[in-house]
Parts: sequence; structure tokens; C-alpha cells
Amino acid sequence: MAKPNSFSKRDLEKKKELKKQEKLKRKEERKANAGSKSFDDMIAYVDENGVITDTPPDPQNKQEINIEDIAVSTPKKEDIIEETVLTGQVEHFNQEKGFGFIKRIGSMEKYFFHISNAPASIAKGNMVTFEVEHDLRGASAVKITLAIKDDQKQ
Repeated sequence: MAKPNSFSKRDLEKKKELKKQEKLKRKEERKANAGSKSFDDMIAYVDENGVITDTPPDPQNKQEINIEDIAVSTPKKEDIIEETVLTGQVEHFNQEKGFGFIKRIGSMEKYFFHISNAPASIAKGNMVTFEVEHDLRGASAVKITLAIKDDQKQ
């Protein structure tokens, strides 16, 4: 005895064929509608703030740029203006090994220093002025002097 909800093989094939035809019909409709878009509808513009829009920019707001003003490469070392004398605080100093680290005031940069480039009386917590020297190992502090505080000047 057959179940009331069961389908015969013929019914299943008909159902499968109907789904296939509906899918083909939807595909043809998409193709027909996609062809109606023109090239102008697909163009996007970028405004002066970097926002993508579908409206073209206003020619009145156009700015002239001198091609020589555009820097395409890394600036030359002579063009970079660096502060020569920096101030910082001795963050760590190992008297036995003769080295330490200075943390630059106003930034998070830390510089290694050797006792040969610092005064003998240097200690952790001292305010110092120094110059930076670059070598194969990186940047290090040289020509270190103890900074004079305002209350010590008098």
C-alpha cells in the first residue's frame, strides 16, 4: 500500500523539470536587465575628500598643482631637519657594566648610551641633554651632559 505523501518517479521528474525551467527563466531575466545599464551608470568619482560618489566633480573647484612640488621618493638626508640637541631622562643605568638608556622627553623613544659618552656622575633619574648618533647597531646617545634645572641656575 502506497503512502499518501509519496510521489511517483514521474511526478519527481516533472517537479525537477519545472525547477530547471524557472531557474533558466530567472537567468534570462537577469541577462535582459543587466544589458540596460549604460557605461555612464557604472562610473564612480572620487571627490576632494576621498569619498566615492556617482556625481562628477565640479570643474570650478579644480586646483592646479605644480609637478615639481610632488615628492616621489624619500627626501635627501640634507633636506631632513633634525633637532641636534635633545633632552631626556636616564631611565636605566648599570654602573657595573657601564651602559644605560635615556628616554627622550616628549616622546616614547629610548636611546642606548655607554659610560664613555656620559659624565661620571650620571645616575638613574638625571635629566640630561644629548645628541643622537646612528651606527650599524642603531641610534645611540652621545655627548651627554647633565641638564641644569631652573632652580639650580640661581
